Amino acid sequence: MSFRRAPVRMQKPAKGGRLMYSSSDDVAVMKQLEAAHAPDGQEIDVKPILRVVEDIFVHADPTLGPVASSGTPVHGEALEDQALQASMRDALESLAFVIDRVATEIACKCSGSEDAHGSAMAILNMLAHFSWDAKLVIVLAAFGMNYGEFWLIAQNYSSNQLAKAVAILKQLPEILELSNAQKPRFDAVRSVIKTMLDVGKCVIKFKELPSQYITSDVEALSTALSHIPIAVYWTARSVVACASQITGLVGLGHGHLAATTEAWELSSLGHKLSNMCSHLEAQLGTCYKHIDEKKFMESYQSLIRLFETTQIDNMKVLKALIYAKDDLQPLVDGATKKRAHLDVLRRKMVLLLISGLDILQEEIAILEQIYNEARIDPTRHDIQYEVVWLPILDPAVPWTDGKQKQFESLQATMPWYSVYHPSIINPAAIKFVKEEWNFGEKTILVVLDPQVKVMSPNALHMMWIWGSAAFPFTIAREEALWKEESWRLELLVDGIDPTIVQWMSEDKYICLYGGEDTDWIRKFTSVLHAVGNAAGIPLEMVYVGKSNPKERVRKNITAITAANMSHCWQDLTLVWYFWVRIESMWHSKNQLHKTVDNDPIMQEIMTLLSYDGSDDGWAILSRGSGGDLVRAKGSTFVTCLTEFSSWEKQVKETGFLPALKQHLMELHSPHHCNRLVLPGAAANAPERVVCSECGRAMEKFIMYQCCDE
Repeated sequence: MSFRRAPVRMQKPAKGGRLMYSSSDDVAVMKQLEAAHAPDGQEIDVKPILRVVEDIFVHADPTLGPVASSGTPVHGEALEDQALQASMRDALESLAFVIDRVATEIACKCSGSEDAHGSAMAILNMLAHFSWDAKLVIVLAAFGMNYGEFWLIAQNYSSNQLAKAVAILKQLPEILELSNAQKPRFDAVRSVIKTMLDVGKCVIKFKELPSQYITSDVEALSTALSHIPIAVYWTARSVVACASQITGLVGLGHGHLAATTEAWELSSLGHKLSNMCSHLEAQLGTCYKHIDEKKFMESYQSLIRLFETTQIDNMKVLKALIYAKDDLQPLVDGATKKRAHLDVLRRKMVLLLISGLDILQEEIAILEQIYNEARIDPTRHDIQYEVVWLPILDPAVPWTDGKQKQFESLQATMPWYSVYHPSIINPAAIKFVKEEWNFGEKTILVVLDPQVKVMSPNALHMMWIWGSAAFPFTIAREEALWKEESWRLELLVDGIDPTIVQWMSEDKYICLYGGEDTDWIRKFTSVLHAVGNAAGIPLEMVYVGKSNPKERVRKNITAITAANMSHCWQDLTLVWYFWVRIESMWHSKNQLHKTVDNDPIMQEIMTLLSYDGSDDGWAILSRGSGGDLVRAKGSTFVTCLTEFSSWEKQVKETGFLPALKQHLMELHSPHHCNRLVLPGAAANAPERVVCSECGRAMEKFIMYQCCDE
């Protein structure tokens, strides 16, 4: 990025202190700098030269190393780097003569009586045709030559005869013998050098900012560009001051040493330069953030375009979605627990299992069962597919050891592929998954065909409903399965409990009932048993609890089992799975744009969900596998059963279920208050929901619930 300085907005000049470098004085200095700045447009890469200058300072005084290496690490081997040498040669072909001239100018200015400002401006005037970053590095390089020569002699005079002879002429042995007395002077110079190097690195980083992502109309960059010239000036001033301190040591003997100790002036310069550097670094951080945001949106838009464009195979999209580089294997094979490349997914149907770290073990267990069934089915070998777990986490939330252990534990339980680590996932992919595929907190399963066309935005629901029969888990398959379905008991309990399947084959009357009211459960099961005996029907009952079953459901199961009230699922996973399937039916229908107005099964699903959302009990009664389902709220059902004598004759004429249904309709009251808790995130909820009982639009509320029973 070329440096084109934005207009400076500074305060009016005010009286400064002895050193004359208050902010107001900088306005006057800036005018002089502008007048002396006439760049010829030549672009020179001065970064390699700064690396060499840094090496000089570090080897002259090793204590500079740790601080000076705050940017690119400094190693002695850097000078042996061939790429660095090549780029340095190119720069030095243009600058070697200039650097030598400036070094001579610095030596002359520091040995004379010119004021520091005049000396700094004279040096910068010599560099009028260079860019600001080049001016700064040239000045540092020139000072580095003088500083390096001084310390080269000082470090070798005791072991090298030539160095010793030169050192004697410069009276260095006498000076170094009094090094303790000169410690404040050396410390001050050392501190300023560190700061000047930091300023140099910072200015070069601004030069390196990619112009396709940031321009000078961005406030942070505009502000920085307006401050870089004055930072270069004060770096030149600091070079003059440091050089004066070193020059003052040469040939002046004991007498001068005590009289010229003005380390405080260097300290003041260093403080001012440090403040400027901090300001520039803050603006640089803001620029980097702006660039990251631009790159992020570019990557996000690229993902959108990739999915909108027909692809030959899936590699380009999967790389953009998971991991774009080739420097590591981004997958872990769940079967072998070995790392794998994305190539294992090439030209295959890919099922992306997308979740956070809160994915339930029950979900993994049931998915594994379905996954294994689908893979061993000989009728499906013509379609190759793989499942890949994509853990989507908030990049802003710090990663902890606890999360690492949680991730590794989940990854170890999965038989399919998973991403090696959540941190390698493209951040733009996280935004894409959330916004384009509506991923919130609930696990989803996105199905991509070999050309990465989205065959289903979430196949998890059809998996819960139909298991491996939903293969290959596409929208077309989902629609076909629903066309074959009707609202029947087998749809509700398929694959959950073989005992119920046996009852259905025996053509028994089967009652599913739920809720958490223990008193209602006792009354309902007692009266239904009595009515069943009186009607002479083979009757079985199953308690299905409530969605998200917790301690109250567990206590009810214990009580029901102890009193032999009915059949129960001792494993709460089965209760959870029953309700997950009901919720999945709603999601599936909603995904296919079905409503209670145009789909009778959707009406029944929403009725069942409204029962679950209430605090009361409820029941559904059916016969065999394909009979009609008769349902009602708990209180209505109990009332109907206690009035059995009034509709007993009807049972003999029409049958038990028709008679029961007729009497429930007679008890039905137009007055009702139904509460429907829709599963999933609010983003997926339909704008308009009608009551499954009366057909009127329901009022919409937002509910937050925490149950720690």
